[in-house]
Amino acid sequence: MLTDFTALRSEISRIQNHRRIGRVVSVSTASLEITGLVHQARIGDQIAITLRNGHELGGEIVGVTETRARAMTYEPLDGAAVGNQVTLLGPAGVYPDTGWVGRIVDAFGQPMDGRAISQGAASASLRQPPPEPARRKAMGARIGTGLAVFDTVLPLARGQRIGVFAGSGVGKSTLLADLARGIEADIVVLALIGERGRELRDFVDNVLGPEGMARAVVVAATSDQAPLIKRRAAWMAMATAEVFRDQGHHVLLLIDSLTRFAEAHREIALTAGEAPTLRGFPPSISNLIASLCERAGPGPFGKGDVTGVFSVLVAGSDMDEPIADITRGVLDGHVVLDRAIAERGRFPAVDVRRSVSRSLPGIATEAENAMIAKVRRVLTAYENAALMIQTGLYAKGSDAAIDEAISLWPKLDAFFSEEAPEGVEASFERLASLLQINQGQGGYPSKR
Repeated sequence: MLTDFTALRSEISRIQNHRRIGRVVSVSTASLEITGLVHQARIGDQIAITLRNGHELGGEIVGVTETRARAMTYEPLDGAAVGNQVTLLGPAGVYPDTGWVGRIVDAFGQPMDGRAISQGAASASLRQPPPEPARRKAMGARIGTGLAVFDTVLPLARGQRIGVFAGSGVGKSTLLADLARGIEADIVVLALIGERGRELRDFVDNVLGPEGMARAVVVAATSDQAPLIKRRAAWMAMATAEVFRDQGHHVLLLIDSLTRFAEAHREIALTAGEAPTLRGFPPSISNLIASLCERAGPGPFGKGDVTGVFSVLVAGSDMDEPIADITRGVLDGHVVLDRAIAERGRFPAVDVRRSVSRSLPGIATEAENAMIAKVRRVLTAYENAALMIQTGLYAKGSDAAIDEAISLWPKLDAFFSEEAPEGVEASFERLASLLQINQGQGGYPSKR
């Protein structure tokens, strides 16, 4: 009987036969400085600090000068002192494997349920560049999402990258779970960054559910963990998605949230000495977000694709705050969730007027684009006249466009909350019926 020892050989090859040792010379609240490693340490290298009680703190190099290296740790610095021994471990590889599907792992690829997990034979880079632009495929065909609003007026293409912009408590996590269950993809990689620890199990068991977990890898970093771990969780999720993409799979990548990823980087960058700008965010934040988002999208020719959904927390619905503004500029569309819509009980609380899919108009047919344009005209007409309508100041017959909007708006509002298990074509047929378009005679063709 032949046994495959590839993974074992790979693990043995990663064992270091020598290590560099330094010493702690300065300790502050958030970081420490080390001597003896300046000629070997590089940004991103992992370290192990041995405390006087024998406990080890893991950490990472965040800055290097001619005389000292600066590091931050994955745990609080309680017990750290001048003179503690520091072991340089080098760059931390990640080894995603198909055995991760259906499992919850941390930012280092270790299982969070206490059960053993397989590691891949080859290392993947946490921060590798995106595919070369000239060698990437174009966005693919439209994919079903299981939600009527996304199957019609806000369509999603294979390899597209969109942002979900929402305040807290507006249904963002539920929407991401719906997309994780409904979008046509081979594998789902979900990064939960800065989530409350008590909610992780509930999200996996009840919100995502067995159906969603059956094809998902969940990478989690809870709100109490160090900023190094939160930032690494996003990179780990992206690296995992890239491994599956290079195997030819269509991967759905969900990162919740890009804001907490950016906030973690802000804390790291400021501790490392970078100057604050952009409402306290460092200058490097724009490139950090762009470099992460660019790694998602269509893969190189002959490989799979990564369809990306990135959530962004917008305090007070401020779409012009730095992270929201940066993210809108690098993605292929944005979906705005509105608190007022959620408060009247319509979920997902998508504000269609303020949301855009940059896969349009190319991804839709002429008839479908005409329907989408009509939906937007109806919504605009209704919302522009909403105050008059609600106060009884509008008289029926005064404006034909407003009369039509009053008739269609309740139907469209209900349509935006519908599930779409029968697919895109059936969703458009339903929308054509609501808009009173004569199917098969200049409107959306009837289903054959």
